[in-house]
Amino acid sequence: MESPSAETQRIYAPGLLRDQVAIVTGGGSGIGLATAREMVRLGARVAICGRSQPKLDAAADELRALGGTVAARVCDIREPAQVEAFVTAVVADLGHIDILVNNAGGQFPSPAQHISPNGFLAVIKNNLVGTFHVCREVANQAMIPARRGRIVNVIANIYRGFPGMAHTGAARAGVENLTMTLAVEWSQFGILVNAVAPGVIRSSGTARYPEAVVERGIRETPLKRAGTVEEVATSIIFLASPGAQFITGATLRLDGGQALWGHTWEIP
Repeated sequence: MESPSAETQRIYAPGLLRDQVAIVTGGGSGIGLATAREMVRLGARVAICGRSQPKLDAAADELRALGGTVAARVCDIREPAQVEAFVTAVVADLGHIDILVNNAGGQFPSPAQHISPNGFLAVIKNNLVGTFHVCREVANQAMIPARRGRIVNVIANIYRGFPGMAHTGAARAGVENLTMTLAVEWSQFGILVNAVAPGVIRSSGTARYPEAVVERGIRETPLKRAGTVEEVATSIIFLASPGAQFITGATLRLDGGQALWGHTWEIP
């Protein structure tokens, strides 16, 4: 069986994103890197950011080996001044911004009663507040003046709560509402804002979870497998493509049916 990456290249026409400039936050690994990789293959120039310079450097080398024009810069999306500087640099270096993929985030599994106030706040700032900082800066510096743009926010399967990760459930639900709100407010500027909601995905993120947690999630997924980062990237690219030009304010679930059936949290 061919890899999802090979299948993606067949689905989308070569050059689909030619002359487009895309920002992918958290682009040094996982879903972010897979998305940046496919965007480069489809002709986009890509700017990635994250908090680890070595990880960004390795990702940038890989993307450039594919023939892509790539900018990589450390940016903590929780810090507005860093976000402003990053977006300013992208506009200066690459000329414009057509696509924004808000993928950066992070969380850890824990029962709610064991999450410290600082731990809860850190996840909210990273996943919700940071997403707003990047949306606002990219809109004001690039997309509103150009009166066009695509924003895709990466959230999670939050549709029956998020037992075991209350902090990220609250944050991702906030991002989904932000997605709908910005879709309406920024429609006047030709900016389309959508989200994808992955379920259990084998990625660098879930690799940090106990394997028992991941395996339970797979058992409770109707399709009985985990998704891949390439499959998530394929859907992000669709929402950034001309094929989705009448879609805004929507969330595409990529969860193998998990939101409709099963559970991921054992009640004692």
